Amino acid sequence: MPRAGLTPATVVREAAALADEVGYEKLTLAALAARLGVALPSLYKHVRGVDALHQKLAVLATAEIADVLTAAAAAGRAGGDALRAVAAAYRAYARQHPGRYPAAQRAPDPADPDHLAAGERAVGAVRAILLGYGLDGDAATDAIRMFRAAVHGFVALEAAGGFGLPRDTDRSFDQMIAGLDRAYRSWEDR
Repeated sequence: MPRAGLTPATVVREAAALADEVGYEKLTLAALAARLGVALPSLYKHVRGVDALHQKLAVLATAEIADVLTAAAAAGRAGGDALRAVAAAYRAYARQHPGRYPAAQRAPDPADPDHLAAGERAVGAVRAILLGYGLDGDAATDAIRMFRAAVHGFVALEAAGGFGLPRDTDRSFDQMIAGLDRAYRSWEDR
């Protein structure tokens, strides 16, 4: 019999909190069962296995990122100001949720409509900013990939302690976003 009040949504929320505490790579069903105070087999009533748990965590994290990016994009900013706000929101999410953030890097599962919708919302927040630069269609796709690669690369290196030079990382991040802004403004000139 499942623990009273234990639902698939509760299991995923607790998995997300545990991942933030111990790291995504250390998220196991055994550790989650211990956190929830249930026997390991009891978890299978709520999630099919560790792969299914990681998929559900990917949906949750992607939806959360979509929420913060959408809120930042909708704050009445445009151009470089909007770009900086969305990039800062993305970085803040990665810092606040170091265990669930890696789950959001999983490409949306075509068989999971919730994951697809969350991914579309996250991409849509960046796409809306790029429209202000006159970027649409294939150019917007390239620019979205450029944004994600740059910001994700920065936050991943930062989280791993990969920046050893004595320059403030906030300044470096700001310079990177300013470089993206210049690239987007001159896109048609290339």
